[in-house]
Amino acid sequence: MATTFLVLLGAPGAGKGTQARRLAEKLGVPHISSGDIFRANLKNQTALGRTADSYISRGQLVPDDVTVQMVEERLNQADCSRGAILDGFPRTPAQADALDRYLQERGAALTAVLYIEVSKEAVIERLSGRWICRAQGHVYHALYNPPKVRGLCDLDGSELYQREDDQPATVVKRLQVYLEQTAPLIAHYCEQDLLYTIDGNQRIDEVTDALLAGLTKTKNE
Repeated sequence: MATTFLVLLGAPGAGKGTQARRLAEKLGVPHISSGDIFRANLKNQTALGRTADSYISRGQLVPDDVTVQMVEERLNQADCSRGAILDGFPRTPAQADALDRYLQERGAALTAVLYIEVSKEAVIERLSGRWICRAQGHVYHALYNPPKVRGLCDLDGSELYQREDDQPATVVKRLQVYLEQTAPLIAHYCEQDLLYTIDGNQRIDEVTDALLAGLTKTKNE
């Protein structure tokens, strides 16, 4: 049975999470967010979570091998037998190489790498306007999706807050880290002829259509 393993690339705020969830529903494979995996391991105090926390608590980056083990554990679960959409992983060329090896060992390979390209100005506007509800994590935006009552979630009435990493000064730093660490993956996947670039400045539905078109094109080539 053919599998579909996709990687979504893009700067913070490019819309990877939104588009990954949409693609997962349409393609019938799970959306795997590296951020969700980290939070689950930290919350459940798994061995890997404790190892990761030992670095995070000292303000250090979690080593690639720890991140790779967390993702591989998730990919080993039964719902990934037909593929998965990876959002937030890989972040570095070393992680990309580890993913290639993992897929090869199970007789699979990446189907495509879909790069959502968004301008720096758009990223800052998107992230600095984002607000999250404390109870369930519902997402709002000051410009594009404001709550009916300022500061309160429409769905559960809980308080809305802005994450520290969504504040303007932090957004600029996040973009710099992205450019230094993750942007080299664009060249990495170009060399493998797997990269398909989509204009992420379009409306959400248009981006989804472009991603599906890009996936169809890569499968037919």
